[in-house]
Amino acid sequence: MTITPIEVRIRDICDGYEDNDEEGVTGYDGKLNIRPAYQREYVYDRQHRDEVIRTIQKGFPLNVMYWGRNADGTYELMDGQQRTISFCKYVDGEFSIDNRTFYNLTPDMRKKILDYKVQIYVCDGAESEKLDWFRVINIAGMELSPQELRNAVYTGDWLTDAKRRFSKPGCVAGKVADKYLAGNALRQDYLQEALSWISDREGCVIEDYMSRHQHFRNCNELWQYFMAVMDWVKKTFTVYRPAMKGIHWGILYNKYSGNSYDPAELEKRVKALMSDEDITSQKGIYEYLLSGNEKYLSIRVFSDRMKAIAYERQGGICPYCAAEGRTVHYTMSEMEADHITPWVEGGRTDSSNCQLLCREHNRRKGAR
Repeated sequence: MTITPIEVRIRDICDGYEDNDEEGVTGYDGKLNIRPAYQREYVYDRQHRDEVIRTIQKGFPLNVMYWGRNADGTYELMDGQQRTISFCKYVDGEFSIDNRTFYNLTPDMRKKILDYKVQIYVCDGAESEKLDWFRVINIAGMELSPQELRNAVYTGDWLTDAKRRFSKPGCVAGKVADKYLAGNALRQDYLQEALSWISDREGCVIEDYMSRHQHFRNCNELWQYFMAVMDWVKKTFTVYRPAMKGIHWGILYNKYSGNSYDPAELEKRVKALMSDEDITSQKGIYEYLLSGNEKYLSIRVFSDRMKAIAYERQGGICPYCAAEGRTVHYTMSEMEADHITPWVEGGRTDSSNCQLLCREHNRRKGAR
C-alpha cells in the first residue's frame, strides 16, 4: 500500500455533502464516502464537536486524516469521520457555537473556515490492505471496539440491517431493551451483546456467526432471537429493577428458558433477596433463582474479626474433627470460615453463626 499526502479545502469536502442515513454519508462532490460500512456511527459529543470547529476557526491544524482511493477514482474515509462530519454539519447549518451558526458569521469568517486546508493521506492498495490499516489507526482518538473491528471485516447487507436495528441513534433494539442492555448502541455494544447471545446458542464465536451470515440479505434470525429473549425476560421477571441492566440475558435464556417458573413466586423471592444484606451481587439474584446455585449471589464472607472470635471460642479445634474423636489444634491460617446454619436456611453472616473448619472438612461439606 502507498500513502500520498494531499491538502483539501473544507469547501471542497463539504461540496455535495449528504447524510442519507442507511445509504451512507457522502461529500467532495459525491466522490468521498465519508461513512463506509466499516466505519462507526457519528459519536462525537457536543464538546468534541465544537472543539473541531474552534480549532478550524483559529487556524490550528487538525490531526491528519486518511482516505482510501478506490479503483474508480473515488475515496473512502478511513480515519477522520467524526471530524469531517462535524465541520460538514456546521457548514450545513445543523448546529451553532456560541449561539452563532455558520450562516450567522461574517463573510470573512465563513471564508476562513471554507478555505481551511485539511491534511489528508491518500492510501492506495488492495481492499484487504486498507482494512488492515484501518485496524491500527485511531479514529478520532478513540480505539476501535472489538465489534467495530468485526464490522470492518464482515460488511454486507446483513451487517447494514443489523446496524440499523442495533446501532443507530434511537434504534429499535434500544427502544425495546435499553433498560436491560449495558453500553452504547453507537459503539456497537448492543449488537455485540446480541451476537454473543446467539453465538452461545449456536456453540460458536461471534466471528463465526457473522462470517456465516455476512451475505444474507437481512438479520431477521438475530432480531427474532433477540426479541424472544427480551419477551422471556419480561414475562419471567415482571418487575424491572436497575440491577437487571447489563445482565447477559441471552445466556440465561439459552440455559433456562426450557424450564417452567412461576413469575409471581419469583417476584416475591426477588423482593426478599434484594433486601438481604448478606447478598453482595444483586445481579446474581436472577441466575440464582433460575438455577438454585448460591455461587451467583456472592454471599458476604465472614470478616477477620468474626473469624478471630470463632477461633477463640473453638480453641483452634475443628468441630467435625472433634466429632470423629480427633483433637487436633489448628492455627487460624489452617482453618476456613463456614456458616453453622447455612445461608439458604436463614443463617446469617455474623459472629454467632460462624465456625472454623479444617480445610479437609470444609471441602467435604462444600461438596455435599
